[in-house]
Amino acid sequence: MKQNLPRFLLGLLVLAVLLGHAAGIYRIGVIEHFDAIIYDTKVRLTMPRNVDDRLVILDIDEKALAEVGRWPWNRERMATLMNKLFDRNGIALLGFDIVFAERDASSGLPVLESLAKKDGREAAAIQGVLKELRPTLDYDALFAASLKKRAIVLGYYLSSKEGGTSSGALPPPTLPAGTFAGRNIAFTSWTNYGGNLPEFQKNAASGGHFNPLVDFDGMSRRVPVLAEYNGAYYESLSLAMVRALLGFPPVVPGYAEGSDKSYAGLEWLELPTARGTLRVPVDANVAALVPYRGFQGSYRYISAADVLADRIPAEQLQGKIVLMGTTAPGLMDLRATPVGATYPGVEVHANLISGMLDGAVKYRPAYVLGADVVLVLLAGAVMTFLLPLLSPFRASIVALIVLLFLLSVNLAFWHVGNMVLPLATGLLLVMLLYALNMSWGYFVESKAKRQFTELFGQYVPPELVDEMAKNPEGYTMDGRKAELTVLFSDIRGFTTISEGLQPDQLATLMNLYLGSMTEVIRKRRGTLDKYIGDAIMAFWGAPVGDAEHARNAVITAMEMQRALHDLNPELLAKGWPELKIGVGVNTGTMTVGDMGSPVRKAYTVMGDAVNLGSRLEGITKQYGVGIIVGEGTRELTKKDFVYRELDRVRVKGKAEPVGIYEPLGLEGQVAKEDLEELKLWNQALRAYRSQDWDQAEVMLLNLSRIHQCYLYDLYAKRVAHCRKEPPGEGWDGVTTFETK
Repeated sequence: MKQNLPRFLLGLLVLAVLLGHAAGIYRIGVIEHFDAIIYDTKVRLTMPRNVDDRLVILDIDEKALAEVGRWPWNRERMATLMNKLFDRNGIALLGFDIVFAERDASSGLPVLESLAKKDGREAAAIQGVLKELRPTLDYDALFAASLKKRAIVLGYYLSSKEGGTSSGALPPPTLPAGTFAGRNIAFTSWTNYGGNLPEFQKNAASGGHFNPLVDFDGMSRRVPVLAEYNGAYYESLSLAMVRALLGFPPVVPGYAEGSDKSYAGLEWLELPTARGTLRVPVDANVAALVPYRGFQGSYRYISAADVLADRIPAEQLQGKIVLMGTTAPGLMDLRATPVGATYPGVEVHANLISGMLDGAVKYRPAYVLGADVVLVLLAGAVMTFLLPLLSPFRASIVALIVLLFLLSVNLAFWHVGNMVLPLATGLLLVMLLYALNMSWGYFVESKAKRQFTELFGQYVPPELVDEMAKNPEGYTMDGRKAELTVLFSDIRGFTTISEGLQPDQLATLMNLYLGSMTEVIRKRRGTLDKYIGDAIMAFWGAPVGDAEHARNAVITAMEMQRALHDLNPELLAKGWPELKIGVGVNTGTMTVGDMGSPVRKAYTVMGDAVNLGSRLEGITKQYGVGIIVGEGTRELTKKDFVYRELDRVRVKGKAEPVGIYEPLGLEGQVAKEDLEELKLWNQALRAYRSQDWDQAEVMLLNLSRIHQCYLYDLYAKRVAHCRKEPPGEGWDGVTTFETK
């Protein structure tokens, strides 16, 4: 027992740290991310994946824009759309995921009113005509009239933008100020809003905000069904539509049994109706978890153009709940959700409406915190005091049993109790305690140091080997998955260069070049993987972890170009050709470890992300640039560097397209004129992708006048080609490379 005391103490320390997180005393970001991933996974695995026939998305799509015209449409057409939806098609309810914030002057009425105010006979004549035409030219009045006495819920947004101002009108608050006086409830609170024109909101049946509640990782998992503004409480678009469907029952706050005013205790909102009470569970922020039915397409989409043209049989919309939103490029309201990185915002509202009506919204009451603490404490006590006494095999069996117990309880809460119980803390506890006990005493420090020098000395700088030797248990040559950054570089036209030099000259040149490049890589804590002829492969993030692996790799690529610039005068002085290199950098999940055969092994990285890095280096010459960076690297370093987007490409061996970027320099160190040129380039690229060839051509011509650049010439040729052979509506703007 005495010999196991250090293990007991370490186990208790791990348990205490994780219990603090489970109890909410402090938050550990990694665990929160892990819990979010687990929650998203459970949502995806358990969602019904069927289509809800009760709801229909009325879509302002590309087809509608092509037939009806650019958005926003004039209000006369919107009034016609309202009349067709309710009178011809007989829908039950309409909600707008759109704001009508500005007046419609498209009829010319403001011009006539201005002319009528002038003196003279012409003005008098115009006044007479204006009086006669006003009812038909006041499009806003026509639209307002089409909203009246119909089950229509307008959408608006709330904002807390510093210095922002409010516009339009809000509906009456769902609950007045003072409703929750004395209760410490963490409502989302907003300082301004963007509402609809007052006459629209006045004539509509109701209104609701369409603000999501974006979590720490950028995901939209929740919607604040009640939000606080100016002391009063306003309902979400989804709640407003459900209430409208049920005949506008009052919203009754539901408190935990026995809770008093010193404790918030708000756990649900009740909607009492003659057919029973509908209960909507809410969390500490009075937000409801969105019960996603499936991936995008869980609802039927109908183009607004088809409704206006009466191409939809009336019975298809009869009695339906309709949400009007947009999926047209440039208008899309996209959200990152557990079921899609670019998910239409209008479907988020639709999912919540379905969940409210079905009673499928998951509970996350305050007392699940206590349940998590109890489970973590129980699992931790068993693992801490039992594992040190068991053999590795029996310890593994115990760890597996505890793991299965935690999973079973969690899934029981999810399926049977319809509750969300945290799981990451328990899983991490089991893994940490198991790893701690399995690795204890396996390594001898002095032996490990010698092994590290032998194993890693040829790959990483000596200072990193010394750093690793201080904690040898934390490093291994065994294969593992990790997010790393890889770099490939290659000399352009090397075959021609090598043919023009004697063997001894070529060897000297390569030694100078490889020595200079390797020095740059090691200075930036890079792991030198291998030389492949004139090519260099290196990676960052292993064996020594590096939180800034992507940043260090991009800086290395830029410094390699500068080092080559400094080396070329020395080569030219010897009568040798000047060297140019292409560098590809990519970040992603890779397998890293000691790989090979019994005859020869190497510490290297493998995987799709590695292959993509090699492909990026290979296409640098296609764009006339020295460095190309992949999406993963750019995403991790966009705050550090100024990037120019080059293209979206589909490289050989990968079906999915990826964005490619050129680093122009560190943030704050790029010249103002270069930033202005970059803005023009981004506009030209957008015009190109939207198939606005005239705009793209003009902008590329202007850019070429500013700076002669191979990239601008390349896109000018592409525009010319697309004029001759238009790519069509399904074109995604992606360039496909068939060669490596």
